[in-house]
Amino acid sequence: MSLLWRCFYLQYFRTDYFCSASARQRLKWISEKPQRGVILDRCGRVLAASNKIQTIFAEPRGVKSIDETAVKLAPIVKSEAMRIYNLIKNSKNAGYVKIKTDATVRQCSAALKISGIGVESDWRRFYPAGPLAAHVVGFTSLDNRGLDGIELKYDKELRGGAGKNIVFADVLRRPVRLKEQNSFVTDGCGIILTVDTAIQQFARGELLNVMQNFEAESAVAIVAEPSSGAIFAFVSLPDFDPNQIRFAEPNTFRNRAITDQFEPGSILKPVVSAIAIDAGIVDKNEKIFCENGDYRGRGFGRIGEYGNHSFGELTIREILIHSSNIGMAKIGQRIGAKKLYEGLKLFGFGQKTGIDLPGESEGLLRGCDEWTGYSVTRIPFGQEISVTVIQLVRAFCILANGGHPVQPYVVKAIVDSNGNIVELKRPAAPVGFVVKPEVARWVVTEAMAGVVNEGTGKKAKLERWQLFGKTGTAQLSLPGQKGYSDKDYVASFVAGAPAENPAIVVLVSVCKPNISLGKGYTGGTVAAPVAAKIVEKTLNYLENHGRIVQ
Repeated sequence: MSLLWRCFYLQYFRTDYFCSASARQRLKWISEKPQRGVILDRCGRVLAASNKIQTIFAEPRGVKSIDETAVKLAPIVKSEAMRIYNLIKNSKNAGYVKIKTDATVRQCSAALKISGIGVESDWRRFYPAGPLAAHVVGFTSLDNRGLDGIELKYDKELRGGAGKNIVFADVLRRPVRLKEQNSFVTDGCGIILTVDTAIQQFARGELLNVMQNFEAESAVAIVAEPSSGAIFAFVSLPDFDPNQIRFAEPNTFRNRAITDQFEPGSILKPVVSAIAIDAGIVDKNEKIFCENGDYRGRGFGRIGEYGNHSFGELTIREILIHSSNIGMAKIGQRIGAKKLYEGLKLFGFGQKTGIDLPGESEGLLRGCDEWTGYSVTRIPFGQEISVTVIQLVRAFCILANGGHPVQPYVVKAIVDSNGNIVELKRPAAPVGFVVKPEVARWVVTEAMAGVVNEGTGKKAKLERWQLFGKTGTAQLSLPGQKGYSDKDYVASFVAGAPAENPAIVVLVSVCKPNISLGKGYTGGTVAAPVAAKIVEKTLNYLENHGRIVQ
């Protein structure tokens, strides 16, 4: 009677429990991981892709004899039996412990004959270009999560969605056949960048040379299309190899073009000049007395010229050509704090550009109510304001494209795993002007072209292409102290060509060139030749591919 009651109890009251237990023994849930989307340059060259790899694993609860399993598996995976024994024995997960990644087909086939051993497919991220575009592309974690660059910014789109299948398993927990497919795997979307790896190589190669020649601490170069804001090259040095991320120095992860803020120095002068001319405050033909190199006044102290130069009467074009601090200080006084502040905000300073990369800084442009007499005379030649390289690039793209606002970007399109375009970045039609077209055109074709032909940017002059440009040499402030260092500088140069119809804007910035070498440290000496070489190579390349009109 007791036996009958026991059978009745088990059959009717414990049915759910034993059915569940039976299912756990007969069935196996297998998660199918999606392939992470590819990242391509604008010409379809692969910058990041995921390759399938096979991993041999053990299921400790399914291993009958750890000793015997370790001895059998060791020669297959070419490892020590004691290592395999310890992995299985000490695993805190009774259902999984990784034994070998990147296993061959033969190894997987042999391993599957051992009780409690299984094989799973996974994806490994691979970066064929190595460090070439590391700060744009970024890198992923071991579990394929984006940690930096485009990999982080577009992680959701790149990652895709996993699938989940239920299969019948044999006594060794090996899949026998599919029972049901609960969800289908969705591979990640592909990202097509505006970056061209050929132009990227031009910029990176020249930047590496100047860093080595001047023993600089870091350097940045950006090549942009002024009409759209598309970034053709984006280099930040020192960089890293995303394939060897474990061995990279943490300091190399910093994308200095968007994170580092610095006083720009004289490279800001064309922007302030455009603001003054556009507002009708300064006439292009009038002369401004530059005090023979010594300008003093109550409320703003003393202002001198670089290299103790002495200038008398100069037009605004000559002020830019000779990079006169005093001339710009007087222009700043004429503009006044409010209009100068509003003009700089319109050019995008003191705010993020919105570029589609993580970690962008907004720079520093204090409200004009915080300005002093010093501010209105110092900001016009690049002091008392902090900027990022990408902000400078945007400002000069505005001047080069005729005064239209523009937003820099690096993602051209997003394409799903079936080849359908999910998102296409098309530059918005120009709406409004930051400064009048004729003002922007004059600053570029007359004043900034004059800087290259006659002034501080002569080392950027090219035979074939008429460049426009501007030098910038900024002293770095003393850490934790007032005042500036007398040996630490940021040497910058912005250039573009052809001047009459600019196809590109190039900005090069080199931080802390070693002045003890005696080779120079100014923007005209350090950065201008580099920018010119990048311009020349890029324009020749674009011309050969039918992408510019002279």
